[in-house]
Amino acid sequence: MYAIIATGGKQYKVSEGDVIRVEKLEAAAGETVTFPVLAVRNDETLVAGADAAKATVSATVVETAKAKKVIVYKYKRKTGYHKKNGHRQQYTEVKIESIQA
Repeated sequence: MYAIIATGGKQYKVSEGDVIRVEKLEAAAGETVTFPVLAVRNDETLVAGADAAKATVSATVVETAKAKKVIVYKYKRKTGYHKKNGHRQQYTEVKIESIQA
């Protein structure tokens, strides 16, 4: 059984027990969060649309952290323009506890 959930402007395919990284959520470690469901796949049927909206996916927050640094380098030739910048995206790691269809 798996479900397609939406969070942070992205969609994720999850099963029970999966640990995924999503965009930062305003939840502390150990809290339980629920995600909107777009589709649910049982053993033989795929449920989507309004029927899938009745399903729930519960997850526990493992941690909130920052990803590895990404270097952003801008350069324009012949003008002496160089600009170097770094960025670390924040994320929340969650463990999928249950999928109720």
